[in-house]
Amino acid sequence: MRGRPPVWRDVRVHRVVAQVVFLALVLGLVGWILQNLTANLRASNLPTGYGFLSQPTRFNIVDSGFDPAQPVRDALLVGAVNTLRVALVGILLATVLGIVLGVARLSANWLVRTAARLYVEFFRNVPVLLIIVFMYTAVLLRLPRLTEAPEWLGAVVVSNQQIWVPWGEASGAAGEFLVASGLALALGVAAWIWRQRRYDRTGEPAYGFLWGCGVFVSVAAVAYAALSAPVTLSLPTREGRVVSGGIAMSALYAALLAGLVIYTASHIAEIVRGSILAVPKGQSEAASALAMSGLQRMRYVVLPQAFRIMVPPLANQYLNIAKNSSLGVAIGYVELTMVTQTVIANGNPSPQAISTNMVAYLAISLTIALAANLVNRGLQLETR
Repeated sequence: MRGRPPVWRDVRVHRVVAQVVFLALVLGLVGWILQNLTANLRASNLPTGYGFLSQPTRFNIVDSGFDPAQPVRDALLVGAVNTLRVALVGILLATVLGIVLGVARLSANWLVRTAARLYVEFFRNVPVLLIIVFMYTAVLLRLPRLTEAPEWLGAVVVSNQQIWVPWGEASGAAGEFLVASGLALALGVAAWIWRQRRYDRTGEPAYGFLWGCGVFVSVAAVAYAALSAPVTLSLPTREGRVVSGGIAMSALYAALLAGLVIYTASHIAEIVRGSILAVPKGQSEAASALAMSGLQRMRYVVLPQAFRIMVPPLANQYLNIAKNSSLGVAIGYVELTMVTQTVIANGNPSPQAISTNMVAYLAISLTIALAANLVNRGLQLETR
């Protein structure tokens, strides 16, 4: 029986030593950078800490009730909220549009397939910044002024400054209705699961989605009536230069959101198309042998398996939406990067401000990645 090799020849010892040396070099480099930065800040009579976060901001933030006397950290929080508004809504819209385009790319209809392909090939190869600037300067700024803003279908008011859309107005019982809606959603999901399990046992049509929607709508409608309409629909109406009702969306926000959605959806479409093609062809053939329609084959057989493939690359696109929201600075949208630049322009130390900005984006990205990983883990097949 051969004994253990000497320490200087043991591969495991070599690996540990190499990792320790590499870690020491990295920590040494980081320490040298921090020491050099601190020395330069002191030589320039600039603060080396983060006390500026408690200092007054001394600038306004448009489309918000922000007070310039509030501390810098509150301004950064407003910018972070604006970033999340773009990122979360953009993720939802880009996912829906991307899935539609990805399925359309595989359509048997030549016109639908070609139109989807032209969309993907064009917007995927155009810089996202160019799309955002085009949407703002060539589309939204060309809309009518507020005094001439049209009212579409009596529900939407469109101008080159803001866009008003219908919104809900809550009363005192809105909290109870929100709880009831959550209960209705849980019951709807339970009904969906029950119908699917019944289908697995008996083979009878499940109609799980219809059952789930029916239960949700029924319970929510009963709660809405019992609470005497706790939420009412508010429609925007214009009188001269004043618009009342609804909710306003600034042209800057709309341009940034539209640019990100249009661009990211082209990439998501290719992810969806590739994931569908990665599903074994025999699955579709088996579904056709069971007399499933094209919609049923896609809904019950192909897409559920394709989702397991597409979730990891989709997470990368979601992260890109969150990070690319910083491009709103090019058109003046007040998001996290725009606020950080304004803070620096007011005489605050740039290294600390930029590092705070980086930490905020890191937190947003890690949260999105965590949610995507949880979804991916839930879709994985159990192996024994």
